[in-house]
Amino acid sequence: MADTKREIERKYESDDSGLPDLTGVAGVRAVIDKGVANLDAVYYDTADERLAKASMTLRRRTGGSDAGWHLKVPVAPGVRDEIREPLSDTVPRTLAGLVRSRVREAELLPVVRLRSDRDVRHLVDADGTLLAEVSVDAVHAERLADGGGTAQWTEIEVELADDGDPAFLDKVEKRLRKAGVRPSSSASKLARALAETAPKKPKKRKAPQVIGEPQTAGDHVLAYVREQRDAILELDPAVRQDAYDSVHRMRVATRRLRSTLRSYGKVLDRTVTDPVGEELKWLAGELGVDRDREVMTERLTAVLAELPRALVSGPIRTRMRTWANARRGGSRRRLIGVLDSKRYLALLDTLDALVAEPPVLPDAAGTPEKVIGKAVRKDFEKVSALVEEAIGAPPGADRDLALHEARKKAKRTRYAAEAASPALGAPARGLAKSMKSLTSLLGEHQDSVMVRETLRELSAVAHAAGESSFTYGVLYGREEQRAAAVEAALPGMWEEIGTGVPV
Repeated sequence: MADTKREIERKYESDDSGLPDLTGVAGVRAVIDKGVANLDAVYYDTADERLAKASMTLRRRTGGSDAGWHLKVPVAPGVRDEIREPLSDTVPRTLAGLVRSRVREAELLPVVRLRSDRDVRHLVDADGTLLAEVSVDAVHAERLADGGGTAQWTEIEVELADDGDPAFLDKVEKRLRKAGVRPSSSASKLARALAETAPKKPKKRKAPQVIGEPQTAGDHVLAYVREQRDAILELDPAVRQDAYDSVHRMRVATRRLRSTLRSYGKVLDRTVTDPVGEELKWLAGELGVDRDREVMTERLTAVLAELPRALVSGPIRTRMRTWANARRGGSRRRLIGVLDSKRYLALLDTLDALVAEPPVLPDAAGTPEKVIGKAVRKDFEKVSALVEEAIGAPPGADRDLALHEARKKAKRTRYAAEAASPALGAPARGLAKSMKSLTSLLGEHQDSVMVRETLRELSAVAHAAGESSFTYGVLYGREEQRAAAVEAALPGMWEEIGTGVPV
């Protein structure tokens, strides 16, 4: 299994190309010379440098204490996760999978070779605890294609020790700046190598391009579409690694994007976007297999923990654990298969094309207040009708279904209001907040419906095995009470929401 390390580091450059004295940095008791390491790394990317454009790096490195394959994924400015695999002749399958959403069907090729002589120092405190590693890297870069350009430079790198306080890097930077050292103009060695070894091309005169804040309705809608497309791409590696909440976040981004395409059909041509929406619906459904398992497992664990011991009969905890683990294994394997499928990769290509050449309609040039505001009001009216219908329905399956439909439309209205918020301000933000509260309440009801279905399933299995089904019935009754409490609270919440003025 791949090993992941969180890197928090900063890069600097100096005209003197040397390391100033760091013994004066607050908290540093000693600067220990760890010698010079000779590093040799080959970086892989597609011919059109898709990984570099996404600020990701994939390399095969020898030399030093961590030889092997390394994939670096951005987390925040100055923070990256480095995922490591042992040395091999070809790109490890795990790392190839983690970059598939960026690479798609393109081939990974060696693009740059970096050889570095790394002079390492350790900054330690009075107890000898490592605070940070500082290195002076003399780098020789060679482009492995496009004419084979070369470049050389020296840089200083400061990497925080594991579990260190990021504020310590500020102290080191203060000392470096005082000595005339400045932050590097490049985010990484690879970025600098690609820039400095690129083949010289004749300069073409380009028309000036002014990029500013969104102005038209189309500008605002497309900005939100791009944001959700980017979220899907950025979350793909996390989902593959089973990172906490990543499936849920990716599913939400997928739903947000689909809802936006539907809500703003006067801005983007739905004859083009509806097929995209169907593919997004498919992806959200596949992500939901794993997410629904997470929700049910958490809910079942919580409701059982609330139950007095006297009401727990039979091996119900073991039965629930077996159910959760069996569903988890199957859904995880299925989800990875989905993310590796041609259908998913084709959807990503389609989203890129949609963003690059959006199918805008004449209303896209209209004012946000008129075009976007009208779309949000239309969605709100649909929610209003569905909530009133649900409130008026008799308790039972019909009401459950009506509440579920109202929840789905409330989500759509929330996402439409989120997209509208930069343009319409406080009214849109207020509506988004109200719809979030409504969907949370109705989500509690839907979770209860799903838990009751699961309890019926588990009870039947337990009964067939000769186990007591008493506790399943107790939990079922409690879930009925939870649903009834939601239904009782809904009219008051809706009355309060209804007194507000939609955007």
